[in-house]
Amino acid sequence: MADFRTHITVSTLAGTLLGLGGYQSGMPWESCLIAGGLCSVSGMLPDLDSDSGIPLREAVAFAAAFVPMLMLDRLERVGLSHEMMLVVTGVIYFFLRFGIAELFRRYTVHRGMWHSLPAACIAALFVFLVSASENIHPRLFKTLAVFVGFMSHILLDELWSVEFRRGKYVFKHSFGTALKFLGESRLANIATYLLLISLSVVAYHDESIMEHFGYNHQHDLPHTTVDWFKTIQEQSEYWIR
Repeated sequence: MADFRTHITVSTLAGTLLGLGGYQSGMPWESCLIAGGLCSVSGMLPDLDSDSGIPLREAVAFAAAFVPMLMLDRLERVGLSHEMMLVVTGVIYFFLRFGIAELFRRYTVHRGMWHSLPAACIAALFVFLVSASENIHPRLFKTLAVFVGFMSHILLDELWSVEFRRGKYVFKHSFGTALKFLGESRLANIATYLLLISLSVVAYHDESIMEHFGYNHQHDLPHTTVDWFKTIQEQSEYWIR
């Protein structure tokens, strides 16, 4: 399989190209810079289940520092005081730094369901939920960046599972263990899809949840599935231009 340096190099290159493409399409340069960084770091995410612990340590440390900053805008909009924002971001930091890290150490196996397409969607949805903003375009751009970085990792794992020997291609035993929809553990499959569905529902109802906490949204977030498809289509056309 591809090593840590290869994964981070490819995801960083993908993040650079994505950021440049976004900037050429009219995306604010700061959003392009953040998206490029997220794509780069996301190249480590599938290996959070690695036995070596290096990707887990680095990625969790980055997330613990970066996620609270992404959430500042959302916390400010629900009317929290600066002191309460400090408390909440501190709790988030310690939860990610120690709680999430411990969960991965205890309950994941290498090349399990965290190496899968549903896991890539989970990581992308998580970033969509924490990076609230008035404009839907930067949120979708950052979400795409995480998905691209995550996918670069599992695609590389699959490519490294194929070797050319004696004039023919040979598939290793690891082939198909990264780019998948289901793993060998039924419990892991159920837990992964439950988490994916839960995050999807929360993202779909994000506006109503924010209104429940007293924030009057500007109706920038799509309300229905049809609205979501229209928004994604418009965003794709916007980036292609």
